[in-house]
Amino acid sequence: MINVRNALVYALPHIINNNLKLTKMPKVKTNSGAKKRFRFTGTGKIKRHHAYHSHILTKKTKKQKRNLVHQTIVDNSNLKQVRDLLCLR
Repeated sequence: MINVRNALVYALPHIINNNLKLTKMPKVKTNSGAKKRFRFTGTGKIKRHHAYHSHILTKKTKKQKRNLVHQTIVDNSNLKQVRDLLCLR
């Protein structure tokens, strides 16, 4: 049999602790790895660095290495995932 206290704990686990006191909702935290990897443009788009430019560069052409230096915009297919990591919903 479930008493009133247990019913409240099961129904509202995020706002009631063991002492039946109201607590605040937990803060939404930005992913710390994403903070370091993404920047914003002036229009609000998200910029990212290219991959494949940290090692094994001897077999890559000068043109390929030069093009990997520049930043690019996050693709629409990955935009939702990046926004979730940065808490931008």
